[in-house]
Amino acid sequence: MLKRCPSAAIVLIALFACFGASAATIATHSTTTHKRKPTHHVTESASAQHKMARLRHSSATAASLNRASHVVVYRKHHYYGERFYASSFANDQVEGDITAGEDPVVRAAAIEALGNMNGTIVAVDPDNGRILAMVNQKLALSAGAQPCSTIKVAVALAALSENVITKDTEVPLTKYWKVDLTTALAKSNNAYFEAVGRKLGFEKVSYYAHQFGLGELAGWNIPNEQLGVFPSTELDEKLGGVGKMCSFGESISLTPLQLAGLMGAIANGGTLYYLQHPTTPEEVTNFTPKVKRELEIGPLIPEISDGMAGAVEWGTARLLRTNFIEEPILGKTGTCSKDGTRFGWFGSFANTQYGRIVTVVFLEGGRPTFGPKAAELAGIMYRNLYDHDFFAVKTPATSAQGTTAPPIVGAPQ
Repeated sequence: MLKRCPSAAIVLIALFACFGASAATIATHSTTTHKRKPTHHVTESASAQHKMARLRHSSATAASLNRASHVVVYRKHHYYGERFYASSFANDQVEGDITAGEDPVVRAAAIEALGNMNGTIVAVDPDNGRILAMVNQKLALSAGAQPCSTIKVAVALAALSENVITKDTEVPLTKYWKVDLTTALAKSNNAYFEAVGRKLGFEKVSYYAHQFGLGELAGWNIPNEQLGVFPSTELDEKLGGVGKMCSFGESISLTPLQLAGLMGAIANGGTLYYLQHPTTPEEVTNFTPKVKRELEIGPLIPEISDGMAGAVEWGTARLLRTNFIEEPILGKTGTCSKDGTRFGWFGSFANTQYGRIVTVVFLEGGRPTFGPKAAELAGIMYRNLYDHDFFAVKTPATSAQGTTAPPIVGAPQ
């Protein structure tokens, strides 16, 4: 009883005074009976403090602070801010695929890599635009999805083309923090690309996006290929404007084939090919590359290569290296969500002395779906290709047009 224990009332009053204070710092303490000094401090908003105070009083909730990201994780309640309704898994991805003109080794590697994930894998020869494998063709040829952070590659090339940045330009993000292009690509820094996008402006961003193949068909007479979308007007400033378009790809719809075309142009030095999907052995034998346009990005490719290689070596795509480390891989991840569906992208290419191959992994679903997972699957695919001697000395193939470069052709009628 409080009447008999006046000291207890004093303690309670002191406790209420502590909880009523407007301090902006939350400290974690040892769960033992011994007193220890706080081990970590995280600054939270007033709303976050209120929610956390309620959760602290629940005996069913165990909270821990993640040192790396300063995010509070509630282990028993699994508190997250977003719900997803799509499944990350499927069992019928290859149903209806037309495969007679595909490379059987590449297709087998892609199928094994995708496993039961709900997604598609597209593999392309960057030196001629031939689609070597397209697993889950229905999804690969669909209207696409928000490109998430893969849009950063196009934005980087646009900014370099316009001399808005160089590889070594350090963009100030806070009073004491500056980031260069290599780190921004490798770590997928949103604030960096928002700042660069605003500096470029919507008109420049739109111009280069269309040059790189966004907003137009990537393939040459591929049945059922649908068109991605690049909006004709800037995203509303209330929704983030051009900065959000350049960091998350907001309001843009990208197809796996469009990303494969851009990655192919980076891999081969600047030639944007129409992608072609042979459907018979005869079409493979008589294959003729078709150039959509030449991109003036040759001198800029080294400027972005370190960032794309860094993504795999020490950045957002490093899960790829759990499966494959033998050959250099350059790529870019992307993770975002829309209307209860989460997207995971990874556009990449193997850059070996015995040839190159572009691999695009696109996943959709729920929480197990994200860009690093797509990179991990790409690593499995590259592992399979390597184990089947795909990256080995080969007899140079003679193209249907000899050594003459293929002409630039107009859009299919």
